[in-house]
Amino acid sequence: MSSQLSRLKGNVSKVVIGKGKVLDLMLVGLIARGHILIEDVPGVGKTLMARVIAASCSMGFRRLQCTPDLMPTDVTGFFTYDKKDGAFTFRPGPLMTNILLVDEINRAVPRTQSSLLEAMEERQATVDGQTFPLPSPFMVMATQNPIEMEGTFPLPEAQLDRFLLKVDMGYPTAGEEEEIILTHGKNTALSGIESVVSGEDILSWQDEAAEVFVHPSLTTYMIGLTRASREHSAVELGASPRGSLALFKTSKALAFISGRSYVIPDDVKYLAPYVLAHRLMLRREERYRGNTGRAVVTEILSQVPVPVEDGWE
Repeated sequence: MSSQLSRLKGNVSKVVIGKGKVLDLMLVGLIARGHILIEDVPGVGKTLMARVIAASCSMGFRRLQCTPDLMPTDVTGFFTYDKKDGAFTFRPGPLMTNILLVDEINRAVPRTQSSLLEAMEERQATVDGQTFPLPSPFMVMATQNPIEMEGTFPLPEAQLDRFLLKVDMGYPTAGEEEEIILTHGKNTALSGIESVVSGEDILSWQDEAAEVFVHPSLTTYMIGLTRASREHSAVELGASPRGSLALFKTSKALAFISGRSYVIPDDVKYLAPYVLAHRLMLRREERYRGNTGRAVVTEILSQVPVPVEDGWE
């Protein structure tokens, strides 16, 4: 497994320059059977990252550009009447793929946003009373622009809670930006990218990651972090039990891609801001003061005691 995973990361890194940590988080989301929300400005490589991962894994990839007039059937698909056969035929939407990039998700109206809820949670889509299973593996990568607010519809808490991780790409360093120019100034972005693993490999990794050992004291630590988020004075609504479960699954996935069969406290501490921050609803006065979910999680991490054991295996 380690050689295949290294080949996958190396393949992606040839095109997506300087985003090793972001790539690890993407793989954590994929291996933990979760979905990822990316909040960042345009042009930092969000779409490219999704496309290269899909191409490297021999998986289907579709992009959905969200606009206010986008309808739920534009996402899930719809039935059309075939006059020749005298029957209704289902035309699948972009949802029926392995990796779905939902670009600028907060530009879609709430009704269309909610059409993704069933797919993200149950891996299926219901159209006109008929249920269709989604391909496996399946992951939604959604983006939103943190700057432009006009014409946007903020994601409701129920939708945010469906995302396993919330990450940002960030700007490259000067050296990385020079490498980007030299790399992509000559060739198209996906030139030279080949498939190095299959969808079956991903499914196998998902099963192996699920067997990673988590010491009971670490499970208690994860629950302690989420419960502390509910009791924090700056928080109106803390992380739900889904947050604890997300921390549990992602910690296993991170240990797996790190080559370990067990989780360590540093796995939990590293992932907590990406897993919990977007699940917190801060009090209005705290938001006006500029406080953020990420800052609250950082404070919680400094307050909740870290378990100490002789060994975590």
